[in-house]
Amino acid sequence: MCVENTPPPSGRLTRRGVLAGAAALAGTSAVLAQAVSPAAASGGAPEAARGGAGRGGDLVVEGGTLLDPATGEVTEDAVVVITGGVVRAAGSRARLGNRVPSGVPVLRAHGRWVLPGLVDAHIHLNTAAEARDAVHKGATSARSGSTNFFQDIAVRELARQVPEQAPRLRAAGVFVTPDLGDTLLADPELAPLARLRDGVRSPEALRRVVEVNLARGADTVKTRVNERAGLPEQDPLTQVYDHEQLSAIVAAARRGGKGVLCHSYSEKGCHDAVTAGIRSLEHGAFVGERTLHEMRRRGTYFTPTLTAIAGLADSPDPVLAERGRTYLPVLKRAVLAAHELGVPLAAGTDSSGGAVDPVGGEVVLMHAAGLPALDALRTATTGAAQLLGLDSTVGRLARGYAGDVLVVDGDPLADPGVLTRPAHVVRAGFQVQAQAA
Repeated sequence: MCVENTPPPSGRLTRRGVLAGAAALAGTSAVLAQAVSPAAASGGAPEAARGGAGRGGDLVVEGGTLLDPATGEVTEDAVVVITGGVVRAAGSRARLGNRVPSGVPVLRAHGRWVLPGLVDAHIHLNTAAEARDAVHKGATSARSGSTNFFQDIAVRELARQVPEQAPRLRAAGVFVTPDLGDTLLADPELAPLARLRDGVRSPEALRRVVEVNLARGADTVKTRVNERAGLPEQDPLTQVYDHEQLSAIVAAARRGGKGVLCHSYSEKGCHDAVTAGIRSLEHGAFVGERTLHEMRRRGTYFTPTLTAIAGLADSPDPVLAERGRTYLPVLKRAVLAAHELGVPLAAGTDSSGGAVDPVGGEVVLMHAAGLPALDALRTATTGAAQLLGLDSTVGRLARGYAGDVLVVDGDPLADPGVLTRPAHVVRAGFQVQAQAA
């Protein structure tokens, strides 16, 4: 069976049906309705009061120690001026002088450190509650690791309309994997693939799933080369797609102007994925030195998701616990080797299933793997921002950048652990979370 002769997916279906269902599943419809309803006007900041859909807030963050991850520069008694969700000025109080506006809300950060909101480059956001939790834990921007029914695209739209409710998101849509399972129900255009006895493996079928994702508005494409580590019945070193199949996925994504992130574990699987032209290697515990050299040459990113692998070691399942204990030290060595070779790294938690891990914890694990604290921080700021194509928007607090701010109780260069416990989070100029007194 093949699907080669079927017409391209309908873009009209995207807006009128599929994504409405995704929004309902994600729970974003109710959030948006409340944000724009007349009843909400008396209790918060509805759309009309915000000056239009997605307009950011006005805020001055003053008195803290400002850290610029791009340069490592530290500024005492700093002021960050945010207007309409965008940084208009940032620097020392003495230098800014009269550029600090009056009559706008002020967040006093005296005795604390101020840095840009963090980026989680691999997270599964299926609901509005998960999206809100991610922001509260410091991830003001993120890249989806795929969802079953396009919920991440709905979450991305929520972030555009009500930014304080969700991270700025690069959505991956549905997983390009041999067995789609119930994901076949995500879109009528995927239904013909149910006839395939061997699953989604032929060039035509692989291309079809990519095309449906792009037609539904995905920003990137997620696939795999190995089975999953988090399922005890699967062997993560078993390869499910070969170099030719991965190349077909990459080619289909590139025709739509998109890159591919690839779930991977085995040495050969990692090498096949990288040489097929993926944009980023996910997990990659057993990535080899030859592949790391190839990644440096190509500019392929490495998103190791140390948080997820460390989490396996705490599993009550003995197979998963042993897997985590075995994989984590191997992965840490791979991360350090990648850093020393100049392979670009990005922080990702691989959070899923309703539990959102703070991306600051991934920075802690990067540091524990051997990265200097500033370089570890960059994996969740400037480095991850570049991977997401947001390097002129997020990852710094400088003029023209997004007004996404993290305020922490200590020097993150001395103790990256402070990143896991933000005292305040600001998303697009709106203060969304404060540490309990």
